[in-house]
Amino acid sequence: MAQATLTVTMPEQIWIQQVSTAYPEATFRVLAAVPGNESGFALVRLAGPAVSEMLDEIRTHPQILELTVVQRSDREATIHFETTAPLLLFSAKESGIPIELPVEIRNGEATVEVTGSRERLAELAEQLEQFGLRYRIEQIRERLHRSQLLSERQLEVVSAAIEEGYYDTPRRCSLTELAGHLGIAKSTCSETLHRAEEAIVKQFVEELPSEDRLEEQLASG
Repeated sequence: MAQATLTVTMPEQIWIQQVSTAYPEATFRVLAAVPGNESGFALVRLAGPAVSEMLDEIRTHPQILELTVVQRSDREATIHFETTAPLLLFSAKESGIPIELPVEIRNGEATVEVTGSRERLAELAEQLEQFGLRYRIEQIRERLHRSQLLSERQLEVVSAAIEEGYYDTPRRCSLTELAGHLGIAKSTCSETLHRAEEAIVKQFVEELPSEDRLEEQLASG
């Protein structure tokens, strides 16, 4: 499974783009959302210095069918609404990729986290483009459980090394002491640590963002 972080730019004709760019200091945090057949429903917390003005603009926008203020203060409000333009929801629905919540939208851009197969991620990218949503890839990496990265024995040795202070600066535990603590030969301890460290370092380097490489990975599906 691959996990991707995208920054999605909303089209100018969409209400959230219009309101969030009109109030660039405001933050829209999508707490819950569900797509319907021709509309979408969402629970959103908006925060900023002009909450009243933002609420008025959202409530009167033709793409908002219904709006209820759930909670309100001077600089924050939680609203439930139905909209005819839930483009992110429609893109997720058509691609079969659930968008991880919360999603934060600021100044016309949404930060989106998604997880799925590379085929599904490629389909999501296609759906975003079809709905007029521009995006850039901030990060993409394989989502591995730690048991997939290290063997049970490697995990045991690395965990003991951390607990005993082998990786502290200065070290509180030597390789000889660590091997004695684990009841294994020093050479076995050294080799096990080296193989585990190799896997961890290679995984870390592979996860470093590289825009050209990420575009190729996502496009390759």
